[in-house]
Amino acid sequence: MTKAADMPVSYPHFSSRQVIVRWMYTVALGLSLLLFPASISAQQYDLLLKNGHVIDPKNGINSKIDVAIKEGKIARVAKDISSSQAAKTVDATDLYITPGLIDIHTHVFVGSKPNTFADGSSSVSPDDFTLRSGVTTVVDAGTSGWRNFPVFKENVIEQSKTRILVFLNIAGTGMSGKATQENMEDMDSDQAIQTLKKYPDIIVGIKIGHFEGKEWTPFDRALEAGKKANVPLLVECHLPQYSLEEQLNRMRPGDIITHSYEKVSERMPVVDEQGKVRPFVLAAQKKGILFDVGHGGAGFWFEQAVPAWEQGFAPNSFGTDLHRFSMNAGMKSMLNVMSKYMAMGMSLDDAILRATWNAAKSIKREDLGHLSEGAVADVTILSMQQGKFGFIDAGGNRLDGNRKLEAELTIRAGKVVWDLNGIAAQKWTK
Repeated sequence: MTKAADMPVSYPHFSSRQVIVRWMYTVALGLSLLLFPASISAQQYDLLLKNGHVIDPKNGINSKIDVAIKEGKIARVAKDISSSQAAKTVDATDLYITPGLIDIHTHVFVGSKPNTFADGSSSVSPDDFTLRSGVTTVVDAGTSGWRNFPVFKENVIEQSKTRILVFLNIAGTGMSGKATQENMEDMDSDQAIQTLKKYPDIIVGIKIGHFEGKEWTPFDRALEAGKKANVPLLVECHLPQYSLEEQLNRMRPGDIITHSYEKVSERMPVVDEQGKVRPFVLAAQKKGILFDVGHGGAGFWFEQAVPAWEQGFAPNSFGTDLHRFSMNAGMKSMLNVMSKYMAMGMSLDDAILRATWNAAKSIKREDLGHLSEGAVADVTILSMQQGKFGFIDAGGNRLDGNRKLEAELTIRAGKVVWDLNGIAAQKWTK
């Protein structure tokens, strides 16, 4: 028996031909409605990075493989993902795809105060510099303390595309100048702990630096805050009355010392006069203390870094000590620091490891620094430039190399935020 639904609809005021035409139109419309959602669902990814060489140390990936992104997350990492499944495809042929780079030593509490770092002109506005260098996450190294962190959070952190994390200075107003940052009455570990616990998604550690007294009270209060909040301590320089050995002896496994390869009068260098890494330094690294580059304007010397590298004393991370002066001196950018180490003999794989997964682990943010499915889609696409390049240390010395990394594309939370040569852009035609 024929069902009514299977019969052509009857239209009393139309001819038989008109009825057939309308029936055919209805059928065609129904088919298009059925097919349209299928075409939409086929594009299940927002962005596909195709034909690139992926280096993802956390997941042990070092091969040509595709990366798909959806809704700000890594959706899939696999070979030969079809471009038909993505709304936009970026051809990364001859390029390297890595997790977004992480710089654990920066000064980005920029503001209007002259000649200072905290809310001042000596810091750098992060988006002006980081994204074009392939850096998606920075850690501010104690520019703010428990008193002025809220200003930093409101004025800079919440306004930036770059993810900004923080080492909170034990000094209440952070790096606000000698008088305030050496005021021990303002080095309140309880206040620091309360601030650490109030903002655990932003504050990843505590910092001590820039103290010229002989008392160990600031150091001990910073250690106390780190222990109670279960976060690492970052030890910077400008602690001339503290010996390097005693600093390392007081530090815990997982704590970080930066400016590891400096040669300045205020701190004993890690390499002695005979060109040997000091035994207590090697013992500290074996104990689990982490050594960050902390290049800066004066924190990196080839005469320290090269023999240390040759003796197996390598940095755990590539903190740049980014600020107004270092970016225009020997440091230049995190990619320049990585390329500098490659000129010293480090492999690209090891450089990427220290710039991504090692850095994430050191700040206890293991949600970052990798391309696991479900992770935030912070991704950097790099080109390897071949030629004659010179790399400069803090003393104005040049090391020659024939390779240099350059950021072609930076993706932050699934969005393209830097595109050097328009590889993610639509081609213009006349």
